[in-house]
Amino acid sequence: MNIKAQIPNLFTMLNLFCGCVALVMVADLKFDLAFYFVCLGIFFDFFDGFFARKFNVAGPLGVQLDSLADMVTSGVVPGYVMYKLFSNPYVFGENSYLPFVGFVITLGACYRLANFNIDTRQSDSFIGLPTPANTLLITSLPLVADYFHTEIDLGFSYNRWFLIVITFLSAYVMNAEIPLFSLKIKNFSFAKYRLQIFFLAVSVLMLIFLQIVAVPLIILFYVLLSVFNNIINKKASV
Repeated sequence: MNIKAQIPNLFTMLNLFCGCVALVMVADLKFDLAFYFVCLGIFFDFFDGFFARKFNVAGPLGVQLDSLADMVTSGVVPGYVMYKLFSNPYVFGENSYLPFVGFVITLGACYRLANFNIDTRQSDSFIGLPTPANTLLITSLPLVADYFHTEIDLGFSYNRWFLIVITFLSAYVMNAEIPLFSLKIKNFSFAKYRLQIFFLAVSVLMLIFLQIVAVPLIILFYVLLSVFNNIINKKASV
């Protein structure tokens, strides 16, 4: 057995394990721990691709394992988080079937992951919001709500229309024909990756000063910066 070939798969399995633990945390309404395990899973997800490229052992098995692991960590988990938010009696009341609408996010993530595997345009960039980014957005919502409830009662986490809009918007953005830049830096070159470096620098500053509130803002910034970059590149090519 080629040990090097199994290292990326090990990281993929760790991603899957973190997703499973996150599901248990969501079931117990421990949204903070679920968010941390999602972050850890995304960390492992990044390094499975990194080591696959470094050791030149990328193959169809790794691709399938990666998608299956992401389906749990970045598909089922955010859908379950939204289900739990919908299940709050202040949102839809008790004994309602409407909370199941939260799993629209899971359906959107599933389609996105399947399409990613066959879309040859997404080798160096993305078309639509990557599922890990969407998962960070969704899983951060209850933490952002708790953060603000210590200061002022915004109550947005209990607003059914806010949650409905976020649910369908996230499923749409994951599959929208919006080119987004990739954060995979293959070799350090400021000239080539200045956009990624700028984004990461701003994101770190936002995390330092805004803490958990920065997470959804960073995702929004990522999308807007990509759109702005697309406009600039389009004008430059004319």
